[in-house]
Amino acid sequence: MEKKLAEFRARRRRAEKSKMSEADLQSRQQSADVHDEQPQKTDDTTAHHNQEDVTGVEDRPPNMSGSPAVVMRLVASAYKVAEKAGSIVRKVLHSGELGVVEKTGANDLQTLADRLAQKSICASLSRHFPNITIIGEEDLPAEKVEEDLIEKGQEEEILQKSCPEEFQDLKEEELVVWVDPLDGTKEYTEGLLDNVTVLIGIAYGGRAIAGVINQPFYNYQLGPGATLGRTLWAVLGLGAFGFQLQELPGDRRIVTTTRSHSNKVVIECIHAMEPHKVIRVGGAGNKIIHLIEGRASAYVFASAGCKKWDTCAPEAILHAVGGKLTDMYGNAYCYHADVKHMNSAGVLATLRNHEYYVSRVPPSVLQALKSD
Repeated sequence: MEKKLAEFRARRRRAEKSKMSEADLQSRQQSADVHDEQPQKTDDTTAHHNQEDVTGVEDRPPNMSGSPAVVMRLVASAYKVAEKAGSIVRKVLHSGELGVVEKTGANDLQTLADRLAQKSICASLSRHFPNITIIGEEDLPAEKVEEDLIEKGQEEEILQKSCPEEFQDLKEEELVVWVDPLDGTKEYTEGLLDNVTVLIGIAYGGRAIAGVINQPFYNYQLGPGATLGRTLWAVLGLGAFGFQLQELPGDRRIVTTTRSHSNKVVIECIHAMEPHKVIRVGGAGNKIIHLIEGRASAYVFASAGCKKWDTCAPEAILHAVGGKLTDMYGNAYCYHADVKHMNSAGVLATLRNHEYYVSRVPPSVLQALKSD
């Protein structure tokens, strides 16, 4: 207390010299007292937090600058919107009325969950950020969206984090949001629920800078009573959160690839990687999760079946922890609003040793693919 009084008197003398008002001085002292009384985080709390979060960079202090940057508000909204979309996906499945239609064939399906989830995501983000560009997978008619599909919340934890300096001044109209409302639709209809994700990717200047992945059925194998779902998110330069980063030993080559869109070129490319094991699963988001959780070392898909809404969010999360996603030539994909949607030259993603996998792609495979 004596120390505080001494500090107070010193501040008062300085205030009198600068003709500071008594009211202002008292306000500053009250603010200082409140700050001194704030509890400090314990080591136990920090350890628990780090078990769930993967920063990939040095920890940043919480946001103290007032209103959060546009990109942080957008990510905070996308987090809640993805959670709501995940809830919609679960509800449609539990209803038993999937409303399946074929888009281009039996391996390219759309369900009621796809349609409702996209309506919810696009309408919710547009309401809060009217000047952003949103590109969704499903080609839906323009129509009024029911109010119960609108998500108004934002994830407070994200709003409290400091925005990386290079993104602090971005405007809404500079951002492009790529949406896959239900990645792994075929697997969803077949009951392979751990393959299913909701993807919301955010791009600036053609680069994927932030992403949100919701897994609606995470933990579903635990049976009745299990808490379903989790959400992963990342911002480049800030880190990635919501999972525990794990890596395979450097000498292990486990390749994950498509389970329903394979062909001769895809198989040839996988064999060229000389993998110890091949894991065939659905969903681009699911495959990237295999990489960051140590279940696979490379995602190899030497085909033109993947699109920008499949890769934008997963790429941002992978890059935030030091990984890389490119085409089969090793070239980065661009996410400008006016780019073609197809990833024509395939997808090659790794957590580490990307150059090795690029070097193993056969010339015959590259000749079969068109580089963007």
